[in-house]
Amino acid sequence: MTGIANPLFEPLLLPNGARIPNRICKAAMEENLSDLGQLPGERLNRLYRRWAKGGAGLLLTGNVMVAADALTGPGGVVLEKHTDLEPFQRWATAGKSGGGQFWMQINHPGRQVYANMGEDAVSASNVPVDLGDYSKLFAKPRALEEQEIEAIIERFAETAFQAEKAGFTGVQIHAAHGYLINQFLSPLTNKRTDQWGGTLENRARLLLAVVARVGSKTSDDFCLSVKLNSSDFQKGGFDQSDAKWVVEQLNDMRVDLVELSGGSYESPAMQGRASQDSTGQREAYFIDFAREISAAAKMPIMITGGIRRLSVAEKALDHGQAGSAVDMLGVARALAFNPELPNNWLNAEKVDVAIPEVKWKNTTLAGVATMAVAKAQLERLAKNLNPKPNISPLLALVGDRFRTNKRLKRYRGWRNQRDN
Repeated sequence: MTGIANPLFEPLLLPNGARIPNRICKAAMEENLSDLGQLPGERLNRLYRRWAKGGAGLLLTGNVMVAADALTGPGGVVLEKHTDLEPFQRWATAGKSGGGQFWMQINHPGRQVYANMGEDAVSASNVPVDLGDYSKLFAKPRALEEQEIEAIIERFAETAFQAEKAGFTGVQIHAAHGYLINQFLSPLTNKRTDQWGGTLENRARLLLAVVARVGSKTSDDFCLSVKLNSSDFQKGGFDQSDAKWVVEQLNDMRVDLVELSGGSYESPAMQGRASQDSTGQREAYFIDFAREISAAAKMPIMITGGIRRLSVAEKALDHGQAGSAVDMLGVARALAFNPELPNNWLNAEKVDVAIPEVKWKNTTLAGVATMAVAKAQLERLAKNLNPKPNISPLLALVGDRFRTNKRLKRYRGWRNQRDN
C-alpha cells in the first residue's frame, strides 16, 4: 500500500503515465448551470473550486455537449470547434485548483432530448423514449444518416481537442445512461440493418470510432476515459456480457479508465432503482457487475452509484477478492450534500452523508424530485452557500421547473440568434 493506511487515498497511475492523487472521483452530475451562450461561468467555477478543495483526486464535469442542437437541458454547456475557449480555461483552472485531475465529460443525448427544446432529435433508429404518460415530454427521434454519424464522431473529437487546449487533463466519452452512444449499443434502440446495427460488433462501432478519433486528435498524456453501462437493466437490452466484450475491445485502444454505471431514463438504475431492499444494497450497486467485467479489463475500472459511507467505499475498493480490481470510486450525489466528504474520510470525520429519499407514490415524479433536491444543493454551492439537505422536495421541484423555464427561454433566443 506504499505506506498509506487507507487504500482510498493511494494514488492511481494510469496507462498513459498520468497520476490521480487518490481513488475518489467526483462523478458527473448534470449541473445545468451554464451562462449565456451555453458557456461555463462563475457559478460553475465556484462549484468546482469547492469540490477541488474537498479533496477528490479526480473531478468529472457534468455533460458537456458536442452539438448546440443536442442538449439534455437548456442550462447545459456546449463546446464546439469554434467556441470561445477563455471561459473553459477559467473553468479548467478552477477544477484543477486542488491539485487533482479535471476531466470533461463529453456527450450527445440522441433521443433523450426534451420536446420543448424545439430541436430535431436523432438516434440510432426512430425508437422514442417510453415513459408511459410522460413519453410526450421527449422529442420523437429519427434515425441518423450515415454522413451524420460521421459528423458526430468528428464532433466528439473536436470537443476533446478543444478541452485539451483549454487546460482540462482528460475527457470522458459518455456511452451510458441511454444517451446516443448507448442507443447504438443497445438492441432495444438500435434496429439498424447497416454497418451500425445488428451484431454487437456493429452496434459498438460508433463508440470504438469515437474513441479512436478522440485518441488521434489529442496528445498521449491527455487522459481518455469511457463511461459504459454494465447493463441497461431492461429485458433484451445491452447487458453484462455485452459490456465485457466492449471492454475487451477497448483494451487494445488508448483508454486510461472505464467507468461502469447502468440504466437510462427508462430504467434509472443509476439512481438506485435496481436494488431497493436496504440502504447497504442501494450503495455501490454496480460493484458486482464491475468485479466481473474488471477481470477482462487491462485498464483501471471505476464504479459509480450511490456511495455515501466510508465503510461502503472501503469495501467496494477491496482488492482482496480474486479477480476483482475496482480501482476508482465515483461519488456523485453525496458530494452535492457534502463537498468536503473526501477530506472528511481522510481525517475520519463526519464520514456518512444522509441523502433525503423522496417516497412519493408516483415513482417517476419521485425520481424527478430526488434529482431536483440534489440540483438545489448544486445551486447553493454555486452561490457560495452551504448545502441544505432538508429542503422540501416539492419546493425543490418547483424551483427547478422555474429555473429550467427561464433557461429554456434563454437557450431558444441563443439558438435563434445563431441561426440568423
